[in-house]
Amino acid sequence: MGEKVLLSGNEALAEAAIRAGCRFFYGYPITPQGEILEHMARRLPEVGGVFLQSESEVSAINMVYGTAAAGKRVMTASSGPGISLMQEGISFLAAAFLPCVIVNVMRSGPGLGRVRPSQADYLQATKGGGHGDYRVVVLAPASVQEMADLTVEAFTIADRYRNPAMILCDGILGQMMEGVDLPSPTHLGSLPPKPWATTGAENRPRNLVLAAPLTDDELIALNEELGNKYRNVQEREPKWEAQLLDDAELVIVAFGSSARIATDAVLKAREDGMKVGLVRPITLWPFPTEAFDDLRERVKHYLVVEMNNGQMIEDVRLAAPADAQVRHFGKGGGWVPSSQDVYDEILRMCRKGSL
Repeated sequence: MGEKVLLSGNEALAEAAIRAGCRFFYGYPITPQGEILEHMARRLPEVGGVFLQSESEVSAINMVYGTAAAGKRVMTASSGPGISLMQEGISFLAAAFLPCVIVNVMRSGPGLGRVRPSQADYLQATKGGGHGDYRVVVLAPASVQEMADLTVEAFTIADRYRNPAMILCDGILGQMMEGVDLPSPTHLGSLPPKPWATTGAENRPRNLVLAAPLTDDELIALNEELGNKYRNVQEREPKWEAQLLDDAELVIVAFGSSARIATDAVLKAREDGMKVGLVRPITLWPFPTEAFDDLRERVKHYLVVEMNNGQMIEDVRLAAPADAQVRHFGKGGGWVPSSQDVYDEILRMCRKGSL
């Protein structure tokens, strides 16, 4: 690691991206991710990079497309409404096998919403908000340290699979400050080679990047290739954290800020004699169904804690046994639970005798 400093989550993410070799950033201001733009605007010229404030999020994602096609590490960042505007471009990036990193610091919605933190963009990120059979690898940090670490990982995964990767966090993580060990700077010459990139063809055959093949058969073949790639991602990339599962009778499932809050509630419940554990998905897509494999025979009660009206609960229900009780605890619109709120819900489930 490099150096330990006190940074906000947005600043840590932006600096980690630069240290991971990102030299191009395009974006449009929207709260609560503004510090990412500010950091990139200040730092990228210092390292020979390019920052451009685009006229819209639509412009930003298409600038990402062009830079990714040239083989450069590139990133954009926005929040829910801006990510909605980027959806067509994200679909194009996936179709063209172009790696990039997209950051969504979630705010409450739907529509314009407000600037309060939320986790209501889960379905947009994990199920594909654009058109066609495509996927985006989605990483969900739960600390400022992970805002940095998972950004580096996102660039690695994007290059590995030639696919967009997304950091999905919320305004709490974006604004909060913690000590963070920043990664050592990556030497640009050590980045993975990209022989497919459109970098000029004087000494090699011409490269062509297409987001849409020219015949029906070619498009069918492209979709088959994408499907095979995504199955490979599902086999190799799921990540999660597990706590106190050995004897758990109730498992809390939460990601990002909700997982931090739920962890405190789980520890308090343990102190009070309740057999509660926690699963924290780190990759939201691919969803870590393997985290539930050892629980299937003995755990029949799950509580999904989310800052939304119930979105990740669909994936938990698919991963849990068919006869399991899977309940949701959360609200949309910017509601943030306290650890006491989660503890009280755990207590209610235990007192009802359902465990």
